[in-house]
Amino acid sequence: MGGLARILGLKRQDGHLFPWAPVCLGTGIGLYFALRTEPEPSVLAALAVAALAGFVLALRFGPGARAGLVALSLLAAGVAVAGARAHAVAGPVLDFRYYGPVEGRIVAIDRSASDATRLTLDRVRLDRVAPDRTPHRVRVSLHGDPPRTDPAPGMVVMLTGHLAGPGGPAEPGGFDFRRHAWFLSLGAVGYTRNPVLVVDPGAGGVPVASVRQALSARVQAALPGETGGFGAAILTGDRSGIGESTTSALRDTNLAHLLAISGLHMGLLAGVVFGALRLALLLPPRIALSWPVKKIAAAGALVAAAGYLALSGANVATERAFVMVAVALTAILLDRRALSLRSVAIAALIVLVMSPEALTGPGFQMSFAATTALVAVFGALRGARIEARAPRWQKAVLALVLSSAVAGAATAPVALAHFNASARYGLLANLLAVPLMGSVVMPAGVAGIALMPLGLDAPAFWVMGIGLDLILAIAHGIAAWPGAVGHVVAPPAAVLPLIAAGGLMLTLWQGRGRFAGLAPAALAMLLWVSADRPAVLISETGALVGVMTEAGRALSRDRGEGFVAGIWLENDGDGAGQEAAASRWPSTSAPWPVIEVAGRRILHVRGKRAVAAFPGCTPGDIVVTDVPPAPDLTCEVIGPDLLRQSGALAYRDGPDGLRMISAREASGDRLWNRAGQGPRPKPAPAPDVIARQ
Repeated sequence: MGGLARILGLKRQDGHLFPWAPVCLGTGIGLYFALRTEPEPSVLAALAVAALAGFVLALRFGPGARAGLVALSLLAAGVAVAGARAHAVAGPVLDFRYYGPVEGRIVAIDRSASDATRLTLDRVRLDRVAPDRTPHRVRVSLHGDPPRTDPAPGMVVMLTGHLAGPGGPAEPGGFDFRRHAWFLSLGAVGYTRNPVLVVDPGAGGVPVASVRQALSARVQAALPGETGGFGAAILTGDRSGIGESTTSALRDTNLAHLLAISGLHMGLLAGVVFGALRLALLLPPRIALSWPVKKIAAAGALVAAAGYLALSGANVATERAFVMVAVALTAILLDRRALSLRSVAIAALIVLVMSPEALTGPGFQMSFAATTALVAVFGALRGARIEARAPRWQKAVLALVLSSAVAGAATAPVALAHFNASARYGLLANLLAVPLMGSVVMPAGVAGIALMPLGLDAPAFWVMGIGLDLILAIAHGIAAWPGAVGHVVAPPAAVLPLIAAGGLMLTLWQGRGRFAGLAPAALAMLLWVSADRPAVLISETGALVGVMTEAGRALSRDRGEGFVAGIWLENDGDGAGQEAAASRWPSTSAPWPVIEVAGRRILHVRGKRAVAAFPGCTPGDIVVTDVPPAPDLTCEVIGPDLLRQSGALAYRDGPDGLRMISAREASGDRLWNRAGQGPRPKPAPAPDVIARQ
């Protein structure tokens, strides 16, 4: 035991254990989300009490026992915090398909995956739905003619649209939009093809969102087109002005992070304000000699960063970036080192306590993976003084190349696992675009905002537009190169936790014992390369079937259910489109798609006419339909009633033949999965506003 302790270097960890605190807390949060059954509130309360007792008792023990007890307490606290957050955001979820009048106040405007304008509404009213069964928020995509009045935050609008509860995973074990929507308090999503009517243009109540919308409009007026939409996204977080082609080009070149207001933007803005204030205060000799110029500049940058946080909408990614910047600036105010693993740990703890659900998202994972790796690598270089003799310009180039390479390497596994695609020329694109963002775009943007009250912002935004145009040219140009995007198969669920464990061991552990982190990382890679995909996938509507063939997944139709088809193909690591995948389905003389898998026929009978004309099936067949089938079929039938309870289905080919697993089975019995299982709510008296219509 003593030999193992020496090999791992346990004694060297004294004074270096604090960065492991968010790891332990995050592990507890991860355990909560991995549970198959929702823990009772009494269990969560008991864990919270146990965690508090553990922290108190730890004060009575020696260093070794104290560290172990604190780690266990943080694990328990993680489960309790995540469970408390899930209960705190609970709200009604629509458990039936609704069509009718929808009224609500606009609180957010963005774009959907189909490039349609999308409104998020609160203070929702639905026709004949009781207030206690009405979702707190709904999100509606506008597919009809553009509204006569541009929608703006604070407006109360009315529309006639289709709504339904948030959908589950596109396949068992896949991304769970229903859970994502739960933590956004979204109880229904849908669309409308009808005009949007403005009931009250000035209801207000969302002043920050209104200011953000006004600033976005000002930027887009100065910089029309995609350039203005890009500028508005960077300065305000409003992405509604960016088209899908631009978003795709940025994503294919690993420049999509420039759209999200994250560490880069927050750091650049705080750096620009800090540098400008410090320079301005150093010019008068009396102030330079008698005032704490550096601390004043740090305080001013902190105020600017807080304003940027509020202006951008304060989503999780921006909150994470602000916490990181605030920790660094506070360190300057306290005469501490601004960037250290301890600072990163403090930021992670704050974010995890405020939004524990962020742990499961790619934003949190990529941000902290990049930040931890950068701090660790540059800290090691600072200690080794490798670059001490290099000229200043070489140091700048080396820092840019090294930071891009380190951040890219740290975030690559996360990006590949979540998005199943790799930007092969992403490093080159970032080397060309990031300097423009730091030296042209952000300084000009900050200057434009500062000059806006004086009406002198046009020249600054013009300069900003030059930088944005160059970045867009880089993105579109590199994205058009052959082989710019690679595709990988979706990994098993254990892969990312194993990679995280290995990376954290390599980064946080002190001494030679850190190389023990290579073991879980190697195991993760082995699991990933040996990953297999389901033989058969069935969408939760029954409108699409996908079967794995030697040529790749064959789809039962070449259009419709495009979102689900895209997710399946992405998870397969298949770069083909839906039409190409549909061409893999074998052609037959039958009026409906038929294919054989593991000795069983799968028939996709879609639509009322096809079901009415269906002559029947033989035992062993699997019939998939999106409308209620005939009750006398003698084979296995996958119909709407079953799918409503199970969600999407997958069949895996095993030694005993095809084995079915449902999305519901994979997700378990959780708070966010229980909607849709109860009875349809009883009609309530029509709201006054509906009656007035």
